[in-house]
This record gives sequence, structure tokens and C-alpha cells, in this order.
Amino acid sequence: MAVQASGKILGRLLVEARVLTEAQLQQAIELQGKTGQELSDALVALQFASYEEVAAAISLYYNIPIVSLKRTPVRSEAVRLIPESMARKYVAIPVSVEKDGLLVVMKDVGDVQAIDEMAAHANMRIKPAVGIAGEILNAIDLNYKALGEIEKEIRKIPVHTPQQKTTSDRVSIQDLADAPVVRAVDLLMTQAVKDRASDIHIEPQEYGLRIRFRIDGILHDTMTLPSDASQSLLSRLKILAGMNIAEKRRPQDGQFSMQVGNRSIDVRVATVDTVHGEMAVLRILDKAFAFRELRDLGFLPEMLDKYLRLLRLRAGVIIMGGPTGSGKTTTLYASVNQIDRKQLNVITIEDPVEYRFADINQIQVNQRAGLTFASGLRSIMRLDPNVILVGEIRDGETAQMAMQAALTGHLVLSSVHASDAAGVPARLIDLGVPSFLVATALAGVLSQRMVRRICPHCQTEREPTAEERLLYEREMGEPLDKVRYGPGCTFCSSTGFLGRTVVSELMIMTEQLKLLIYHGASTIELRAQATKEGMVPLLHDGMMKVKLGITTPTEVVRSALTS
Repeated sequence: MAVQASGKILGRLLVEARVLTEAQLQQAIELQGKTGQELSDALVALQFASYEEVAAAISLYYNIPIVSLKRTPVRSEAVRLIPESMARKYVAIPVSVEKDGLLVVMKDVGDVQAIDEMAAHANMRIKPAVGIAGEILNAIDLNYKALGEIEKEIRKIPVHTPQQKTTSDRVSIQDLADAPVVRAVDLLMTQAVKDRASDIHIEPQEYGLRIRFRIDGILHDTMTLPSDASQSLLSRLKILAGMNIAEKRRPQDGQFSMQVGNRSIDVRVATVDTVHGEMAVLRILDKAFAFRELRDLGFLPEMLDKYLRLLRLRAGVIIMGGPTGSGKTTTLYASVNQIDRKQLNVITIEDPVEYRFADINQIQVNQRAGLTFASGLRSIMRLDPNVILVGEIRDGETAQMAMQAALTGHLVLSSVHASDAAGVPARLIDLGVPSFLVATALAGVLSQRMVRRICPHCQTEREPTAEERLLYEREMGEPLDKVRYGPGCTFCSSTGFLGRTVVSELMIMTEQLKLLIYHGASTIELRAQATKEGMVPLLHDGMMKVKLGITTPTEVVRSALTS
């Protein structure tokens, strides 16, 4: 490509601008020769220059302006003029249709072949602008939706009469052999992964088949398909997940794996019959998340230090508390990642095993085979474990065995549905565990929620509303002069939020707290004592993240007060 073919010119420009030294340029050229990568990538890999500095040099050389995709919206009418394959090939994103041509932000504005090919396809003049490669690729992911292609494939699926559908199951089997439904499911999964969705909801309604994605904990309407598409889509998903396609009235669940781009994902499928037909929810499990470190989850430094000290205990029970979707499993896995798995025997029992780890012995609950959390935990005790992870404590037998395992010298990690840290002991006692056993075995409780992070690409400051000011000042005891927020941009799909972080409270068991539990103290008494001994409440931790500009007061209250 032209800019890279004139890499020497790019290098000279950066040297003249005093971004590089001659020695650094030669080192980058040598790396480029060894790896075959572009000079700009070699410079960034060696940390000699940033992509922004490279873009500025290209802009200066060609006398073409830089366009920031963080602040410039990408128009859908422009995106439709250039196919995704071409955009990815040339690392270019069409931004807007203007009077004198199509504005296209490109990594390489000197690539004449790319400009000519895009002009021929769009049938209009191309106005190139300099962009940063990472921003362009993100914009391509966000703006090239597969939704139109999904609808096209769905329309190709043969529609059979009710008589044909009921005469034989061979009809639906034959439908599954047709490529359109296969491509439609693949496109749907690809789009969900590109949109960072954690769940796909396929819901039959009176007006059609509703498709929704859960992104950063919030459900978003994605598209509506014809009702006739339901049977073929569900049958395809059932075959992938190893489920019975002929069974439509009973709830089913299954799992399958697939490759989306260069990412390997697992998909957990659950179906149930509703008044409008069979619905399905797909949980997307990105294997990359299994290897996240605790420090990457968003814990504040002081709380992280305290929790890491808990994980160094040789015995005791550590419980994650919170409602469904609060990130308990993610934190459990990150905790296991923190443990020395070379010297310690770590065994887990889970339902289901969401991610697979090296150097860990993982057991899947199997109700049909009589393998429950309780029976599995009983078996694990005979396998010389050091650390035991119980996916979830759901019944009194499992809870009591977990406590007894801790008393016999094991570190036990598990999760419980409870509204806050102080409510976990009461929940265990409600399940039938004697209060003296809870008081003796429990080492600590981490209660958490997930809150959405303000988009780093469009974040700015404004005056807080009266409600935001009141929420913050009531908890922090200090005024709130400015609040960070995201007005919305291309990168966050105009939501103002991108990604999530954890807000939490950590109750470490002290002698005083153990005595209170033993004597049957209320949750209110436990919370008051834990706070007195240094526990930072959930809401306070969230407002600390507001102070740091990570999230908003409204988002903290929305999540922290979820029970």
C-alpha cells in the first residue's frame, strides 16, 4: 500500500518531527523486515510512537485531515455503500455522504487501489480522511450489522403448511439441511459477539419472533423476524446443543462451542414452551473471560488487598453474595486464577462447568447420575483437596458440608443468592446450617453488583442533577460539583456506557462478628458491626467510583439497590 510502500517517508517525517531518533527508526525497520508487519505497527510494538502520532505524520504528508471516530458519528446511509469485506480489507470506514463525495476514514489514505475500488462500488467520488487503525476497526465492528443478512437468509427458508409440519418430523430435519438457517444462526451469533452481548433472547410474540441482546446487563431489542422462522431457528440451535428437536413442551438445556472470528466461545442454550410458542435464551461464554485477573474486575486497591489476604487462608469458607447476573461466577473464577494451582490441589463442582481451566480438576453436576453438589462435595473430600470451589450453595446439605469441609482444613469458595454481605450468614442459617457452624467456618463474604462504565471515548463533564447531587452527598457526606457521563458515540452505540465494573462490599469475619452470628444477631446488627470494623458498604464503594469518574450516581443506585 502507498503509505507503507513509502515507509521511509513516514519514518523520515517522524524523525523530522522529533518523534523518533534515527536509531529507533532503524530498529523499527529491522523488526518490520523480520515480521513482515507494517512500519506503523512495528513502531507501536516497540513503543517508539503511537498510532495517533503516525496518523498525524500521514496527515501532514498527504495534506489530508484527521477524522476522530470518537467524536464523528458514522451514518448508516454511508455504511450501506461499502461492503464490510471491503472495509476490513482496506481498514476503512465510510462515515457520511456529502455533496462532493463519500467521506471515508482510512488507515492508508495513499492506497490508490483501495480508493478506486471503493469509488467504483459506491459509484461516487471518495473523499479520504486519515484515521487511527484501532478506531476504524472498532467502528467497522459496531456499524456493519448482520441483521439485514439474517433477514435475507430467513426469507429463503421454506415455509410449510401446518399439515406438512405435523405429518412428519422429517420436514424440520430437511429444513435444517438448508444452508439459509445455518447461515442465519451463524450470523446471529457473530453479531451478538460483535455487540458484546452476554445473552441472546429468542422470544415468540403475537406480532413475530422478537430477538433481544443483553449488553452490559441491559436488554436491547435487536430485530423482529417472521413467526414462521421460529421452528427452523430453534431446531438448528437444538441440534447444535445436542437437544431433542422433537420435544417442544418440556424445558430443555444444552451447550455447544463455536469459533467467531479468532475467538472461541461456548454457548449455553435453554428452551421452554410459552403461550406463543417455544422461546430460547442463549448465554454466550467467551473463553477469554475465564482468565481475567481479580485486578481487572474493578475492585478498589484497598478492598482488593483485603480480599487477596483472605484467599491466602488455608481453611475457611469464602462466600460470594449477590443476585443473578452480579458477576459472582466471574469473581469466583478470577479468585481460582489467583491460587497457586501447581502446589495446591484445586477441585471444583459446578452446574454447569462454564469455563475449563488447566491444572484444575472440574466436576460437572449430573442429576441423572445422582451427582449433586452435596454428593459431589462428599466425594471431593476423599480426593485430598486443598481448595474446593462449589459453584453455588442451593440447599442445606450442600451448605452444611461446605462448612464442615472448612473445619477439616480446606479453603472453600462458593456463592449464595443474598442481597448484601450481612445477609449471607442469615441465608446459610435459613438453609439449616447451625449458627455455631456458620460462625466457626465462615471466613469472609464478598457481596457485589455490576455497574456500567462510562464510555471512555465520549466521556465528558457536566453539572449534576438535583437527584444525582442528593444521592451522592447522602452517601459520601461531601458535595458533588461535577459528574462524568457519556453523551453517546459510535463506540458505545449511543448509550454512553461501554463495559462494566464491579461494586462490592467485603465483610471479613472477626471475633465480634462471629459472636453476633452465634447468638443469632439480625442482619442489621451484623451490618452495623461490620461497618464499624471497616467494611465499606456497597453503595459507598459505588459512589467512590462516581468520584473517580468511572460510573454515574444513577447507575450505582440502579445496580446497588437490586436485591
